[in-house]
Amino acid sequence: MSPREFEEVIAAGQRVEPRDWMPDGYRKTLIRQIAQHAHSEIIGMQPEGHWLTRAPSLRRKAILLAKVQDEAGHGIYLYSAAETLGADRAELTAKLLAREHKYSSIFNYPALSYADVGVIGWLVDGAAICNQVPLCRSSYGPYARAMIRICKEESFHQRQGYELLMQMMRGTDAQRAMVQDAVDRWWWPALMMFGPPDDQSPNTAQSMAWGIKRHTNDELRQRFVDMTVPQGEALGVRFPDPALAWNAQRGCYDFTPPDWAEFTAVINGHGPCNDDRLAARKAAHEGGRWVREAAMAFARRSAEQQTA
Repeated sequence: MSPREFEEVIAAGQRVEPRDWMPDGYRKTLIRQIAQHAHSEIIGMQPEGHWLTRAPSLRRKAILLAKVQDEAGHGIYLYSAAETLGADRAELTAKLLAREHKYSSIFNYPALSYADVGVIGWLVDGAAICNQVPLCRSSYGPYARAMIRICKEESFHQRQGYELLMQMMRGTDAQRAMVQDAVDRWWWPALMMFGPPDDQSPNTAQSMAWGIKRHTNDELRQRFVDMTVPQGEALGVRFPDPALAWNAQRGCYDFTPPDWAEFTAVINGHGPCNDDRLAARKAAHEGGRWVREAAMAFARRSAEQQTA
């Protein structure tokens, strides 16, 4: 594929594949975005994994364990997609641990109660769905194809979270208060998940020109609010935004922007759980070193035996 053919493929809304020619900037942008997405899936196992041993029933433990396993699988799909661009998975992990790569700001907040498990499923996975469904039409083939399965599983996770919250809202006053408290704490970080406002986003314009992204940050944020508010009303919770109201002229909800100073601080490593999340990831990586080394030794021996 020539540079002209690349532009024609992008203009036609078709897919770029790993062996096709692509600009260096396109490749670097994809590696950055896919790696950040993969890191987020792996780090994102931690807040809910914290509750695995304390879920209130065997059924809830099984549901939560299945979800955490799904997130690990998503990270593997995405690291594999990054490898098709020439990235090295070990190098990507090293950059994460060295704080040279970022991951979603949402995972630097603590899950303080079991209601947080439901709210993470409802709000955080709901925001992820808004973000990720358009990526199924991304211009890079391996990324788009990986997102199809990921989005199906994220949709299931959202329904699981909402079902848990519905059960709690039908329970005791203490359970309903627990859900409301979790919504109050997670609403603003969920709005931040879409990234900075469009006029402050350094990558959105080029990513959209290349077809990597299909919608701007603010468009996706508005879509999430419009989708979520009716769900919250059905659930019986209040959102911590006195300005949240339906705007008949615009045909969507007005809402207060999140605190972008807080978003910047969290992204730059100063959130409530940044240090804890990376420390846990580093410990897990070091603890699994012997498994990786054993797997590599087995692969080398198998190759030698086949050659002999």
